Amino acid sequence: MEKRGALPPRGPVLHIVVVGFHHKKGCQVEFSYPPLMPGEGHDSHGLPEEWKYLPFLALPDGAHNYQEDTVFFHLPPRCGDRTTVYGVSCYRQIEAKALKVRQADITRETVQKSVCVLSQLPLYGLLQAKLQLITHAYFEEKDFSQISILKELYDHMNSSLGGTSLEGSQVYLGLSPRDLVLHFRHKVLILFKLILLEKKVLFYISPVNRLVGALMTVLSLFPGMIEHGLTDCSQYRPRKSISEDAVLQEITPRLDDSVSAAATNLGVGKGGRKMAGNHSLGGQNTNVPFSQSEKICNGAQSSNGTVQHLKVPSRTSPESSESEWETLDPSILEESNLKEGVCENAASEQAESLPSECRSPETLPITVQPQANSGHAVLVPGLVSGLEEDQYGMPLAIFTKGYLCLPYMALQQHHLLSDVTVRGFVAGATNILFRQQKHLSDAIVEIEDAHVQIHDPELRKILNPTTADLRFADYLVKHVTENRDDVFLDGTGWEGGDEWIRAQFSAYLHALLAAVLQPGRTDEDNEKTLSDFGTPFVVAWKNTHNYRVWNSNKHPALAEVNSSHPFQGQYSVSDVKLRLSHSVQNSERGKKIGNVMVSTSRNVVQTGKAVGQSVGGAFTSAKSAMSSWFSTFTQSTQSLGD
Repeated sequence: MEKRGALPPRGPVLHIVVVGFHHKKGCQVEFSYPPLMPGEGHDSHGLPEEWKYLPFLALPDGAHNYQEDTVFFHLPPRCGDRTTVYGVSCYRQIEAKALKVRQADITRETVQKSVCVLSQLPLYGLLQAKLQLITHAYFEEKDFSQISILKELYDHMNSSLGGTSLEGSQVYLGLSPRDLVLHFRHKVLILFKLILLEKKVLFYISPVNRLVGALMTVLSLFPGMIEHGLTDCSQYRPRKSISEDAVLQEITPRLDDSVSAAATNLGVGKGGRKMAGNHSLGGQNTNVPFSQSEKICNGAQSSNGTVQHLKVPSRTSPESSESEWETLDPSILEESNLKEGVCENAASEQAESLPSECRSPETLPITVQPQANSGHAVLVPGLVSGLEEDQYGMPLAIFTKGYLCLPYMALQQHHLLSDVTVRGFVAGATNILFRQQKHLSDAIVEIEDAHVQIHDPELRKILNPTTADLRFADYLVKHVTENRDDVFLDGTGWEGGDEWIRAQFSAYLHALLAAVLQPGRTDEDNEKTLSDFGTPFVVAWKNTHNYRVWNSNKHPALAEVNSSHPFQGQYSVSDVKLRLSHSVQNSERGKKIGNVMVSTSRNVVQTGKAVGQSVGGAFTSAKSAMSSWFSTFTQSTQSLGD
């Protein structure tokens, strides 16, 4: 085995990994560059504990049914860093007899492998486009020991993406809201609101590329979500860690929830101030290298030789999670320390087992106390959420504090659906076992049939679209369906195009945020404005974490936004048609009525044809008989005349 230390990352790409299927061992890592485990060779099968599900995510369940596939997945950060690792995997299979060099452990007729990129930037489509070409070339070699092309891929991606900004259309490459609206039509707005309410939403379809494409396209409708809103979306622990530390978790702060905040890994805000998360905290102006956490985990230190940690409260249940994260009060940590009791020594032993760079220092934790929206000074954007926000407070802090975004979930991650530390999720699955266990989710999105199945009747009422919502959705559908058959202009124009659709949802969300503020209006006007968005929905949304975080800060830019629904107005006959159409398409009773009408119409047509044939046959027979009689009668008359 080749022995090499991990190379220091030079850009946004952390690793290039090859995952293969072994006939005895199952899915396993066969190559990684730089090595996933420090001090081991590139061909090591070892995995960090946080990434133990990597082989099952890169080589998806049921992949043998497809010649090739693409997977987007998220991995939890290593060593307490709070930045999601974004994975893109390209899967292919090839017949074993076509290989030029066949290893001894290849005993099956086909060889299945995935080449994946682990990145710090959420450039899903861009990474996919580059990776597909390299994967194709790697398989065309027909000799999987030829790894030079993979090392070249690592160097090329880091050199080409090193200065890439997360602003611009390349972030949305491959994500088409136009196709989403064409497929789901009016239901797109229901999906949008489901995620705003932070519900447990499961997307289901096979193969994986259709699954992750639809799920990430829905998220791209939220302003800034893909670019800056997913940095905390994969904070979970593997099953083994939970079972071993169950007792410690209940009474001690989770050690891996410490946020590594090395001075060189903090962004510089305006005026040189430093903020937690992606912002800065002191007056130091340093460059921001990629994968600082990777260096820390491998034993490296920051430029000044010190490492700071931002420690957050423990998360033992959704209830305690809600209160602790809303207040972020240091006294919570003090109380938990008093309750430790007998297990204090056990916790200290566990801390000693971690690398020294990953331990929390014995300094006081840095916390932020969210304040009410009124009566306080303007805060720095993102100070509360930890996200890089714009002037409107976007992206909303949806995928934080235990609300997960898992574009693809392996069967080995099934336990996360019922994990008490996971308060919700937007996840994708191809295995039918996920879909069958409906009690673990609030809604199941059947992508193939464009069906959104919401289990709770009360939640269905909350999400029932208002008249203004139906107008908004109908406006989108009409613009998207116009001239959709034009091959040359499809999706490229402004109105009805991908960017136009995102702009419409951005305007909708801004109007909703402005409406809940309602400065200088009467209660009657407020109620009327909010009713256009759905009063039950607004009430439910105000209880979510993302709303509370957003409302804890000031957003002066919203003063320029019209605080009313974009499609408010008087009720008309067209609204009745919209409501009827929506009811027939989406309610169970409406579907039954629609099916009955279709079957009745079909039977009437078939009966009409049968009756027509019978009547037509009788008429023809009668006509021929009449002609025969008439000709006979004519001949008889002529005979009599003669």
